[in-house]
Amino acid sequence: MSAHAASASEAELPPLTAGPYRKRIGLISLVACLGGLLFGYDTGVANGAEGPMSHELGLNELQTGIVISSLVFAAAVGAFLGGQISDRIGRRKMILVLAIMFFVGVIFVVTAPGFGVVVVGRIILGLAVGGASTVVPVYLAELAPFEIRGSITGRNELAIVIGQFAAFTVNAILAASFGEQEGVWRIMFGICALPAVALFIGMMRMPESPRWLVEKGRYDEALAVLKTVRSEDRALAELAQVERVADEEKDEHGLDFKQILANRWLRRIVLVGIGVAVAQQLTGINSIMYYGSRVLEQSGFSQTAATIANTNFGLAAVIGGIIALRNMDRLDRRKTFMIGLTLTTICHCLVGIAGLVIPEDNAARPYVILVLITAFVLSMQTFLNIAVWVWLAEIFPLQIRGLAIGISVFFGWFVNACLALYVPTLLHNLGLGTFFLFAIVGVIMLGFLWHEVPETRNKSLEHLEESLLSGELYATLPRRVPFARGPKKH
Repeated sequence: MSAHAASASEAELPPLTAGPYRKRIGLISLVACLGGLLFGYDTGVANGAEGPMSHELGLNELQTGIVISSLVFAAAVGAFLGGQISDRIGRRKMILVLAIMFFVGVIFVVTAPGFGVVVVGRIILGLAVGGASTVVPVYLAELAPFEIRGSITGRNELAIVIGQFAAFTVNAILAASFGEQEGVWRIMFGICALPAVALFIGMMRMPESPRWLVEKGRYDEALAVLKTVRSEDRALAELAQVERVADEEKDEHGLDFKQILANRWLRRIVLVGIGVAVAQQLTGINSIMYYGSRVLEQSGFSQTAATIANTNFGLAAVIGGIIALRNMDRLDRRKTFMIGLTLTTICHCLVGIAGLVIPEDNAARPYVILVLITAFVLSMQTFLNIAVWVWLAEIFPLQIRGLAIGISVFFGWFVNACLALYVPTLLHNLGLGTFFLFAIVGVIMLGFLWHEVPETRNKSLEHLEESLLSGELYATLPRRVPFARGPKKH
């Protein structure tokens, strides 16, 4: 089946038309994406705050590493638990809980008298970051019409990189304005309390996911929500589809590991989801977001120049995110994956080569490497990052969506955390040759994405669920595999 061909499920729906509900979807996505903004700020703020914080609190290198990586390891746990909890209490309530956790975590860090309290605050923030990374994309995907689902869901990733860019910029401004003044790092961390409050207040007025409401048997509430974000005839038709699919699958799938392991189609798609999440992290994108200044110092910049130049990575990510949103509903997910991973792998090779062939005393060396790494970040954000989060939010069946995306993102965050721990050591031992390792992994992951990732664009969530559970979705892959010969359900 072509990715562009409308299935019976999509053909049954009235066409998407202009109307006030489009503005309503825009408002909902704006508020929910504050979770992504907090995600980005909290992961990016340490790239500038760690120095003054470590100096004031008297932290050694190990303690500083624990402070930085504790958020990332906690995010893995938060991603896994957040999806499951949202399956039980709802997407909206879970985002409200996350807003509270963001605020409480900030208070712990800002008022911390020493190492222990900072780590506690960072763990709380990490749990919130991980939860937001799973729940917000699912919430947006379940509210958006399939025709514009990519651009709506992708806004969360754009919000993440805007948050990281904001953190880099705020750090640079505060460092330039207050220099070595005591407590400046507390201001850097404290600023993100404001969007946490805005997220909580905003979500109090936002609706619950209509698909989650249907899964819980609350059909009248689901219809009421759909009528605020769809035309009336579209809302009625869409609700009928969601109800039908939910009823068909209600007795066949549970919300635990046993049900996933018992069904080969679910088992396979969760493994593919894990692979996609891990592939995203193995590009090393977050290593640049965490340690970009260190990489630039190794290339030849001074410490101050590296801090300023580091903002280029955040700006490139924002520009790439804007381009990605424009293309998200125009290019197939598989195509964007392949283009993105090809470009990032080429950039890795070029950075490694530049590090080898350009002498360290060459004045052009740091600028060449800055341009190449900026090109890597731009490629990553334009073609890969947003597409990965959108794909993860839409590929899994409704009844295991929170659990499955939680499992996938858990492994992604775990790999992210391992890189956060070991990339400084790799940079110390291998220098810019570290990028050759990322390139080798990129080639391997290209083969995986080509053979295992099914297309999701231009398909309703209900059609994706039905074709996944029948095995039909795998028949669209370029390589037919032995266990994709025909439908089989358990």
